[in-house]
Amino acid sequence: MQHFGLTVQKMDRAFEFYTEVLGGTEIMRDGDFHGERIHNTLLTDQEIEAHVRQVNPRTMGIPDLRDGAQRLDVRFIQFDNVVIELLQYRDAEQPAGSGSAFAEPLDHMSPAFPRMMHICFHIRDDVDFNTFIADLEGEAARRGMTQVRANRVITVATEEERLGAPMEANSNGITEGQSNGWRLIYCKGSEGEQLEFVQALGPVKQIFAKGFDAHHRARGNR
Repeated sequence: MQHFGLTVQKMDRAFEFYTEVLGGTEIMRDGDFHGERIHNTLLTDQEIEAHVRQVNPRTMGIPDLRDGAQRLDVRFIQFDNVVIELLQYRDAEQPAGSGSAFAEPLDHMSPAFPRMMHICFHIRDDVDFNTFIADLEGEAARRGMTQVRANRVITVATEEERLGAPMEANSNGITEGQSNGWRLIYCKGSEGEQLEFVQALGPVKQIFAKGFDAHHRARGNR
């Protein structure tokens, strides 16, 4: 993989989250993209769908990059083994980096929806997972990133109950089957995007290590 792309509502907020909170490093930014070539490159299929439905493309959240009414800005953030690209589509008169997004964010973000994706971050073996989640939420809250909320492994019915859950409920440690040694939690990011944090210890760590080696041996034998 070269990178994962994430379309954001607020570029400055997302950039702060992925660099200052999660520790990525900006490697490039560009923007004010508009014109026929970039519009067609990114949006042809959506333009065809709007034509089939006989509706104005703008009502489907399709920006007008062709004529420049909307613009696209991007920032690339490097993590250890992957790059995350942040994208923001904005009206031309909105300031780059801090303006409002062109389209409204999706409200229904359940991971059960087909086409839904998530970004997964690996937590080092020597990190206390439950403390990491508590620190992540605390730092995000300090910065006013109210959407950064991790799930709990116990049943809670309200935000107050989620916040009041004991520290050990911050991650799900699996101790049997093929996933023995896997520890995980799902968490929403600053834009409401679905994130996952994992540790792979014990038997499951060996499974992934063997898979990695087998993949590279197979490629080397071609």
